Amino acid sequence: MSAETVMTPPSQVAAPPEPRRMAHPTRHRVQSRVFRIGRWVVIIGFLIATLVPFYYMLLLSVKPIGSLLQNPASLWVRPSEFTLQTYVDVLSSTASGGQGFGRFLANSGVVALASVALALLIGIPGAYAIARLPFIGRRYVSGIFLAAYLFPAILMAIPLFVGFTRLGLRGNLVGLIVVYTAQTVPVAIYMLRNYFETVPEAIEEAGLVDGLTRMGVLRQISIKLALPSIMSTGLFVFMIAWNEFLFALLFLVDRRERWTVSLGLSQLSGSVEVPTTVLMAGSVVLTLPIIIIFFATERLLTGGLTAGAEKG
Repeated sequence: MSAETVMTPPSQVAAPPEPRRMAHPTRHRVQSRVFRIGRWVVIIGFLIATLVPFYYMLLLSVKPIGSLLQNPASLWVRPSEFTLQTYVDVLSSTASGGQGFGRFLANSGVVALASVALALLIGIPGAYAIARLPFIGRRYVSGIFLAAYLFPAILMAIPLFVGFTRLGLRGNLVGLIVVYTAQTVPVAIYMLRNYFETVPEAIEEAGLVDGLTRMGVLRQISIKLALPSIMSTGLFVFMIAWNEFLFALLFLVDRRERWTVSLGLSQLSGSVEVPTTVLMAGSVVLTLPIIIIFFATERLLTGGLTAGAEKG
């Protein structure tokens, strides 16, 4: 053939037309945008609902009562009006004309810390036994423990009041510690058991192979890996013991020197002679230790100490 076939270079071949992009956003993009905005709206709403009451309570505690009566809706305090005298009145002893909250704080601290120590001392080995050791009825133990919370505390109040009176524990912080420990051990076992079950068994088996006993594995391996759960459980028990009111009222109402801070605040709010600013200062004193402890232990509460402990 004399005629030559003309070949078009590949670079000159016309590319197929690109599909036209839709001018309006897709459904997935709209939903993502709505959820992103809605999430921040919900977060901001929760922050406002949580922080504004605490801010107003803190504001009232540092204002003189005269300024509060003149303008109760004010959301700030002038530097010339700022005062800490309300906290001095709350924390001072009754002998010096105060409300005695310094003593109440010490009592609540002793009761709460002792309750945390006893609850963890009983709950850690109990939760580990349920999570790791085979025995009859293992699956139902946690449910039996939590069944105690189906009954309101008021049902146990009268029997405990009569029993502790006969034992001579009424009006004593020891009786209150016993009650709080009995209340918090079931939930402590339930919370810790769930975390112990997430600890890789291969790590514990390696410890057993190296010659550790089961108690040695618990002490040297499992407790260290479960430290975030132990801290969160301890904080939960501390909050229960710190804020509890019913049993503190039953056992300690006739012994003012043994009152806890929640009982002292309730008696403070029931008095018409106490200014609102002093009452708000007492509320801040009750709330502030929980906030400080939470932020001080935040890293341990959220840290995943088992991350990377076992490689597949």
